[in-house]
Amino acid sequence: MRKNKALNSKESISQIIEYVGGKENIQSATHCVTRLRLILKDTSKANINKLEGIDIVKGCFNAGGQFQIVIGVGVDKVYKDLIDQTGAEEVSKEEIKQQVNEKSNKLQKFIRVLADIFIPILPAIVASGLLMGVNNMIANPGIFYEQSVIEVNTGIAGISGIINLIANTSFTFLPALIGWSAAKKFGGNPLLGVVLGLVLVHPALMSAYDFAANPSAAPTWDIFGMKVAQVGYQGQVVPVLIATYILAKLELFLKKTVPDAVQLVLVSPIALLITGMLTFVVIGPITMAGANMITSGVVYLFEVAPVLAGALYSFISPPLVITGMHHLFLGVNLQMAGTLGYVTLWPISETVTLSQGAATLAMFFILKNNKNLRGVSITSTISAWLGITEPAIYGINLRFRYPFIAVMVASAIGGAFISYHNVKATAVGVGGVFSFLSVMPEYWGVYFTGMAITFVITIGLTYLFYKSGKFNANDNI
Repeated sequence: MRKNKALNSKESISQIIEYVGGKENIQSATHCVTRLRLILKDTSKANINKLEGIDIVKGCFNAGGQFQIVIGVGVDKVYKDLIDQTGAEEVSKEEIKQQVNEKSNKLQKFIRVLADIFIPILPAIVASGLLMGVNNMIANPGIFYEQSVIEVNTGIAGISGIINLIANTSFTFLPALIGWSAAKKFGGNPLLGVVLGLVLVHPALMSAYDFAANPSAAPTWDIFGMKVAQVGYQGQVVPVLIATYILAKLELFLKKTVPDAVQLVLVSPIALLITGMLTFVVIGPITMAGANMITSGVVYLFEVAPVLAGALYSFISPPLVITGMHHLFLGVNLQMAGTLGYVTLWPISETVTLSQGAATLAMFFILKNNKNLRGVSITSTISAWLGITEPAIYGINLRFRYPFIAVMVASAIGGAFISYHNVKATAVGVGGVFSFLSVMPEYWGVYFTGMAITFVITIGLTYLFYKSGKFNANDNI
């Protein structure tokens, strides 16, 4: 293999263009922090093996309708030269998503909509989960002392209270966060989405948690003889998603029909009033019942067959990440956190995060004759163990196939173990090595054991598959 050249090497970029099928095959291009993102007219013309032999290319893959080439630091220079040489249409990431969406089937479009709604609010959710974990450490006995930290050090009790308040805020006002993100996605005014979300958790309403404990105690509105429960939607996901969709579409309709001179006065109040009425009368009761049934169904499945359910969920999680369908389960986790006060799916899925990093670590030693791929392996390991698994998946594990299979099998075994012990987390937390902070402390022992099982089996299976020679490993090295 040639020695590395400067990152803006004209020769390397010319080779990239040639191996993706020529400049006439590039419909449009953009880039993120580390990757070129191309829309190709015909992806079958791209030669992945030759592309990955180029010095500046650290990996490439086709995902979500985009052909992505991993460059690393300096991708902006490569992108500029690519545009100069090809004259390709230079577009934003949002425009790329729109082009991809036009080629997607209905299921792919639905999954992408959920991803575009949930991903922007994920930092707030993860921050809350992490802070809940920190509060667990100082408020629960038996971790550092026989008593809790705040019982031993009474002077920091107030700190615990503040941490708990901040940590719970994202989940207390979850409908407002979802309303903002969903309204933005559906083309409406994000601030109206926030207001709608806040309406659904207004303190004048009976809390959804109190309603679940005693539905008959809920006060009601009398609307033409119909009794409508004055119930909030704390921690609910589905009701606010559907309500915000209606709000956004109604707002857009009103903007087209109401004269410009009175739009500021009429559009927002009419849209909010109609949507709010529909939500409390129809949308809310039906969707909350449906969402709670989904949550109850998931809990029931893991109660009657925890080993099978945990193994199956962990086994299919790696391929779900590739398709983007794992975002469906983010909504389920958020619904569980809001309805039950804990989540069980997220701790199980973290076996996959650990396993992806373990597989690339094993590949670091297996790929001893390939300096470039060893570098990709070790950086992918670090990234995976900090919660970002895409570099490990696309850069190494899926590329060589057998590490990816090892991940699926090992995480299934570790997930079955964690599911059997009914490990619970306070919320969706930060992924990777710090994930235990969001797990309830009483489950730390079995959680660490499940992760250790996953790690050992991943390393062992990766080496076993490599030594077996059945996966043609050396063809890729």
